[in-house]
Amino acid sequence: MVKKNNKISNGARYDIITIGGATEDITFYTREGILIDNKKDILKQKLLAFEYGAKMKIDKSYSTFGGGAANAAVNLSGLGFRVASLIAIGDDERGKRVLANLKKRRVDTKLVQKIKGIETGFSFVLINPEKIVFSNRAANSELGIRNKELRSLKNTKWVFVASLSGKWEEILAKVFSAKGLKIAWNPGHVQLDSGAKKLKKFISKTNILFVNKDEAIELVVSDPRYKNKSNGFLNNIKELLKIIKSWGPEIVVITSGKDGADAYDGQKFYHQNIIREKKRVDTTGVGDAFNSSFIAGLEIYKGDIAKAMHLGIRNTASVIAEQGAQNGLLTKKDL
Repeated sequence: MVKKNNKISNGARYDIITIGGATEDITFYTREGILIDNKKDILKQKLLAFEYGAKMKIDKSYSTFGGGAANAAVNLSGLGFRVASLIAIGDDERGKRVLANLKKRRVDTKLVQKIKGIETGFSFVLINPEKIVFSNRAANSELGIRNKELRSLKNTKWVFVASLSGKWEEILAKVFSAKGLKIAWNPGHVQLDSGAKKLKKFISKTNILFVNKDEAIELVVSDPRYKNKSNGFLNNIKELLKIIKSWGPEIVVITSGKDGADAYDGQKFYHQNIIREKKRVDTTGVGDAFNSSFIAGLEIYKGDIAKAMHLGIRNTASVIAEQGAQNGLLTKKDL
């Protein structure tokens, strides 16, 4: 049975602080592209191609809100947790809309940094039918952690770190130096591009590491010991889980789209199949929904990984049925 109050009773001001990006997302649908299988490159197994120089028809488009830290914060707030979001926005109209949306969703905005003279981050999300994201980090690249933010980190139990840009190594160093924190981390492409050697010092201190399957492969092959492994080996989820777990995190979680999600805590492998959604509208933000729901599930279900994974999959099925990364999320009442 779910507790009536999900708040973590550790005397902290917040249950969870999310750190990373916030954006406004412009999503557009088109059927003009051609999907190409690219078996020669394990890191780019499928490509989407358009006729060079042509004008492509857009079937429909939407404007919604996104960004890893903002998406996670909205989800966790809806599930009954006290949440603050450490993000950076510009001093523009888009920034005002992002901020108003967080307030509307009952996310504490005291840690939001407003950067003068720069625009708020945004993304163009192409659906054809799978998702490709063109991201302009903009103000997100100016995010920093100062003494004010460090004091706030001492007043929370969990930190969820989403994709970072700008001075990301400095941000991670400060987060991971904080005492008594539980840290869940979903590294972005900028972090993954830096390779396992640079990231292991952070991974070793992570309580929960979230990556999708492509990211897991990219991370593993960046270690010279696995660079020349066969495609069969690198496509084996359990091998990926074991390798990344050996770098020190408490729990490794790998999401695989239609193949569900897998986790490993060093003792047991867990697998969760997807739940067929009533309708499939938009996959934007499903990773953020799953990851933040997994953290919530560990708290709600007292460390039960299987139940936490099931909550994550339930929420992804729900968010897929609505447009945008923050619509359709389950709430505390739904549980």
